[in-house]
Amino acid sequence: MSSVQSQQEQLSQSDPSPSPNSCSSFELIDMDAGSLYEPVSPHWFYCKIIDSKETWIPFNSEDSQQLEEAYSSGKGCNGRVVPTDGGRYDVHLGERMRYAVYWDELASEVRRCTWFYKGDKDNKYVPYSESFSQVLEETYMLAVTLDEWKKKLESPNREIIILHNPKPVAGSDDWGSTPTEQGRPRTVKRGVENISVDIHCGEPLQIDHLVFVVHGIGPACDLRFRSIVQCVNDFRSVSLNLLQTHFKKAQENQQIGRVEFLPVNWHSPLHSTGVDVDLQRITLPSINRLRHFTNDTILDVFFYNSPTYCQTIVDTVASEMNRIYTLFLQRNPDFKGGVSIAGHSLGSLILFDILTNQKDSLGDIDSEKDSLNIVMDQGDTPTLEEDLKKLQLSEFFDIFEKEKVDKEALALCTDRDLQEIGIPLGPRKKILNYFSTRKNSMGIKRPAPQPASGANIPKESEFCSSSNTRNGDYLDVGIGQVSVKYPRLIYKPEIFFAFGSPIGMFLTVRGLKRIDPNYRFPTCKGFFNIYHPFDPVAYRIEPMVVPGVEFEPMLIPHHKGRKRMHLELREGLTRMSMDLKNNLLGSLRMAWKSFTRAPYPALQASETPEETEAEPESTSEKPSDVNTEETSVAVKEEVLPINVGMLNGGQRIDYVLQEKPIESFNEYLFALQSHLCYWESEDTVLLVLKEIYQTQGIFLDQPLQ
Repeated sequence: MSSVQSQQEQLSQSDPSPSPNSCSSFELIDMDAGSLYEPVSPHWFYCKIIDSKETWIPFNSEDSQQLEEAYSSGKGCNGRVVPTDGGRYDVHLGERMRYAVYWDELASEVRRCTWFYKGDKDNKYVPYSESFSQVLEETYMLAVTLDEWKKKLESPNREIIILHNPKPVAGSDDWGSTPTEQGRPRTVKRGVENISVDIHCGEPLQIDHLVFVVHGIGPACDLRFRSIVQCVNDFRSVSLNLLQTHFKKAQENQQIGRVEFLPVNWHSPLHSTGVDVDLQRITLPSINRLRHFTNDTILDVFFYNSPTYCQTIVDTVASEMNRIYTLFLQRNPDFKGGVSIAGHSLGSLILFDILTNQKDSLGDIDSEKDSLNIVMDQGDTPTLEEDLKKLQLSEFFDIFEKEKVDKEALALCTDRDLQEIGIPLGPRKKILNYFSTRKNSMGIKRPAPQPASGANIPKESEFCSSSNTRNGDYLDVGIGQVSVKYPRLIYKPEIFFAFGSPIGMFLTVRGLKRIDPNYRFPTCKGFFNIYHPFDPVAYRIEPMVVPGVEFEPMLIPHHKGRKRMHLELREGLTRMSMDLKNNLLGSLRMAWKSFTRAPYPALQASETPEETEAEPESTSEKPSDVNTEETSVAVKEEVLPINVGMLNGGQRIDYVLQEKPIESFNEYLFALQSHLCYWESEDTVLLVLKEIYQTQGIFLDQPLQ
């Protein structure tokens, strides 16, 4: 067997045995000493800073092989760029650096690894540098080939490496685990196959669908204070696992590849505007950490309600999605799939507002859909002079021009305002009626602005169908948003997924009473509002479409195809109590009949109409098919289907996750965690995959119940 021992430089050159006091001893035990030398198999790693410490992470097996082939091609590494991690990172082989493609991230070092060691403070094995690994390998090769040992090398850490004669060790599970004179030495390993590290397989090359994911408030997206990039990495990993388990047939038939999820970050651009410095000047010095947390997270909600910073946020989100989409197509020219978008928390509201203000997918392609208080594109709609000419009121144009009243200002004018600048009664009525008609031509029906209050939020308003719109009309799709110009997406999303979304609450406080059942997003067909039942930030959407009907949201099936055990137990106990109650009432009823009508048959199958009317509950529950509550609910839904409008193409909108057994013990304890649970939730990811692939005619191997 070969062994390598390492110790500090003060080790005597004449005495190859390590000092008993040495704290830097390394030993390598090769399990097959008698065999001929075989070159070590390299594996490629990259370095990440995790918790302020360097951690070396292996590339997946396919990426490592691709990097090794490029390295061994003989064409030189300078200028060679190898895409890795599904195309999300590029490795510049000559520089030995790894760069993120779609988002900003610190570059990380890349290394071709063959020899590894574990220091005093290391939990995992660390690769030696490529140059020293090569020296170690050459020395090891000579030692094995020539059977010459006890040669010394100095490591980059100023340690002395000594190659010893082979020592076979029987029953040793870990290299270097045999006690020596100075006790249990730290170990050095040759080859990645001899260190305990998870090396994943690569991702499918084919991308079927692209999903942009927009984060909520603050820079951190979960309880571990991870970024949106890290959380989306989890979401993507869960999706890859679920594709293997729930779409196995489609994968085997090569019908599907994978879904790509890419993060969209708007927090960093917002807080790089200098607003943090302005806030710091006015922030009180007490409870410093809490105030910093508030400034960095909760205030994002207020920023979104500020005209200045709301514009920054929507511009950043839309431009980032457009930029990434363009770059993605450049790097994936064969991509033929669709695009969907997903938003968490406030991110879902941002996407909702952007989607609401997109161009119509039908005839009105060249006109902007701006709300009452959104600046209109010049030239896209008729000018004020043209509108007045249409109303045969051109003689009043000079008055408006003198008062610097444009179309937007005129839309906000009241009868009294027009009277004060000298517009007669008749023309005033024509102008007010004309602009009032155009305000209500699409989107939200809102009352005329009140003269006394300058508030833009209507008291009675509702989403309306866009089918009444006419070309050239002033399109009002605003729902109480601040005065910003909503940017245009360069693609039409197929589905919008909202996770833990406050959309319903924001629409309500903006003054929206009801969403018209005929309303749909101009460019997006699908909308799923997904939430955890204990999520304190999440609100429903369907009651705003059907305000007069009470009904439960759709329960998201467990990814293993069953309800969670505690929910089944709860339902079972509920049914049992109902059965006991019904049996008890039935027994009492029959006893009373026997007592009052003794001469007649006591056990009658039917009852009088009066008794039937008096006790409708027992009659409705009388059918004793042991099919219980679910059957009756299914029958009821068949008889009275719930119409939740066209916002999701006629399908249900609200979908609720099943809480875990431990969460059901204390709702308040898990409330915050519930708002951040979606990134690693198999049930959430499976619903997303199911709906995406359903648009392509591909279904789960087995439908979930």
